[in-house]
Amino acid sequence: MDIFKRKAVTFNYKDDEHIIGITGRNGGVSDYPELSLNMARYIEDAPENVSRNQHRVAQEINFDTSKWVFPIQKHGTHIKEVSLEDRGINITELTTALDDVDGLYTYDREVLLTMCFADCVPIYIYSVTDNFIALGHAGWRGTVGMITEKLINVYKGDKTHLHCVIGPSISGKAYVVNDEIRAKFMSLNLQLEDCFIPNGDMYEIELKEINRRIAQHAGIAASHIHVSQRCTSTGNEDFFSYRKEAGNTGRMLAYIGKRDDNGSQKES
Repeated sequence: MDIFKRKAVTFNYKDDEHIIGITGRNGGVSDYPELSLNMARYIEDAPENVSRNQHRVAQEINFDTSKWVFPIQKHGTHIKEVSLEDRGINITELTTALDDVDGLYTYDREVLLTMCFADCVPIYIYSVTDNFIALGHAGWRGTVGMITEKLINVYKGDKTHLHCVIGPSISGKAYVVNDEIRAKFMSLNLQLEDCFIPNGDMYEIELKEINRRIAQHAGIAASHIHVSQRCTSTGNEDFFSYRKEAGNTGRMLAYIGKRDDNGSQKES
């Protein structure tokens, strides 16, 4: 059984003081595709559909949308710290705030960091001794740009207190890259040769395993790194897959937050 357990419309690694998870593709009202749980406002979906889908997720994870924050992702490695004052950014409508940001972190409780995905690797990081949480968007560009290491390095405390969770994303058998992209990874000097399996004139790439090694290289203990085996492509009945569906699909929402001490929400 995978570390991400299914509820009605979400898949969660933790649901206690911390909430760590990702939405699935089913149980929504979007037409992109029909009756899907699309969570992105930047694709061809009616805004009211996304709002209704957000409300459905908020109810299931017990974290009101007024406490969510969402960046405008660009497949880069820019990271931004957010706080209670940033809650609500890009949730009911998209703005120019948090533009070109693929990594978020906070030291505040009652803030839900969110990002959209449809094959790329969600990276969740949290401390077991303070309120630090972080979320990263690691496609091949973000991964080769070491966004996971950058998120770990912004932590002000002892890295031995950190855990890294690598969420549902595309697997190597469903994702191939060319030699030029492979060469970019080889230049990192992280001994990643076995993360690329020849497939004709291309290579199957294991992005989850590469990010696991980057997290360990950055100082997180191997026993504190937890990797989902769920694949968004081979598990397309449960998740959106940009590559399998040739871009004509919705987006999942990955999220991480830390609730108040009593595990329940307080009104702002």
